[in-house]
Amino acid sequence: MSFPEEYMLPCLNKKLLGFECMGCGLQRSVSLIFQGEFIAAFHMYPAIYTLMLMFGFIGLNFFKNYKFAQKIIIPLAIINVAIILGNFILKTFINH
Repeated sequence: MSFPEEYMLPCLNKKLLGFECMGCGLQRSVSLIFQGEFIAAFHMYPAIYTLMLMFGFIGLNFFKNYKFAQKIIIPLAIINVAIILGNFILKTFINH
């Protein structure tokens, strides 16, 4: 087990109920990005890059208040919810 993996939080949903939650893979995906494994990070958690884009813009908007911020944040949030739900449905019901 490598350095970041030994400090990752376990998924309680998977431990207690036996199936992955909607956030399963996010920590490992971030770890893969730090290791330079960008394609593997996407395969681990497909919403990783759109989440990074959304939270990056939210952080930028925190310091420089853009008047059109809601027109960017809301569509990004909807896209992220769709990707996360779609991935969860695929992993849980279709590829199971």
